[in-house]
Amino acid sequence: MDLAQTVALTETDMVIRLCLGFLAGAVIGFERSSRHQIAGLRTHILIAVGATLLMILSIWLPQYFNSLKNGDPGRIAAQVVSGIGFLGAGAIVRLGNNVKGLTTAASLWLIAAVGLAIGAGAYVAALTAEVLSLFTLIALDYFEKKLFPSERNKLLELGYKDNIPDTQEALEVLKSFGVRVISIDVDQPRGKSKGGRLKLLAGVPVATNISKLAAALKESARVERFEIKEKY
Repeated sequence: MDLAQTVALTETDMVIRLCLGFLAGAVIGFERSSRHQIAGLRTHILIAVGATLLMILSIWLPQYFNSLKNGDPGRIAAQVVSGIGFLGAGAIVRLGNNVKGLTTAASLWLIAAVGLAIGAGAYVAALTAEVLSLFTLIALDYFEKKLFPSERNKLLELGYKDNIPDTQEALEVLKSFGVRVISIDVDQPRGKSKGGRLKLLAGVPVATNISKLAAALKESARVERFEIKEKY
């Protein structure tokens, strides 16, 4: 039996693969949309369907045109891998000292690869990649937040009545709230003036209750004034 006939794409094969590409993009896109990411449901669907179509064309063109029997099915696919980087870069946003969108950019790159796999007829590989990516985005996200809570870099300023701030007590209170101190600057007034200041650059967990933190510092560490600012 001629090998070209066994792998020849039919219109039915094309429709099935495009629908599977749509479904693969919708699953990952729905998860991203549920987290209110820049690239969501429609973006992932369009990328998956587009990648699937390009892979189908890479396979179909040499079959349809007899003069292209030696065509390379991987040539268009390689261009998809390079081109998807532009869309991924658009999903990355810098907010102050924090960068958001890296996971979404990675999911765009992955869904393009899944679309190429579906277009090539590698259904098992595409399904495996889809399941593993969903496990990473949903299950591992939960465990990652438990083990490594999300934090933002903040500038903390603690004002004291005394000239010499009690650094140790303040650090113990911050540690109890999960605050990671990066750097410390102690400002001691000169002469007869009073009121020492403690400035800290710290990683503050997103879930931290700032009101309770301020109250604990004023009670335990004898802090008179507490300010928190974004680090840019």
